[in-house]
Amino acid sequence: MARRRVRTTVRITGVDRLRGRLEDLPEEIREALKKGVQESSEAVRDDTKGGVRVGEGTLRDNVGIDYQQDGLVSTVGWHDDEHYYAAFHERGTRRFPAQPALGPALERERSLYAARLTAEVRKALR
Repeated sequence: MARRRVRTTVRITGVDRLRGRLEDLPEEIREALKKGVQESSEAVRDDTKGGVRVGEGTLRDNVGIDYQQDGLVSTVGWHDDEHYYAAFHERGTRRFPAQPALGPALERERSLYAARLTAEVRKALR
C-alpha cells in the first residue's frame, strides 16, 4: 500500500493583497516586508519547536522555513516526507491525543504579524 504524502505546514504571506502593486513599491519597502515575513516565520518556527511533542527530538529539530516569491511568502513546518507523522501529533490519532504545536504557534503570531510588518515598513520610511 502506497503511503500518502502528508505535509504539515502553515503558510505566512506578506503581501497577498498588494501583489498587483508590488512592482510599484520602492525596494526599501519590499525589503522591509521581507524582513517582517522572516521575523514572523522564525517566531512561528521557534514557538513550534518549543511546543512539539518530543521523543527523540526529530520533529523539534526539523521544523523548517521555506521561502518563496522572493522572500515575501514562507511556509513553516515539516517539509520532508520522512516527517509525515507530524500530522498525527498535530491532529491526534485514536491511539494518542493531539498535541498541536504548529497551529497554536501560528495563532499566537497572527496577532503580532500586522504589527511586525507595519513596524518594518515604518523603519524603512524613516
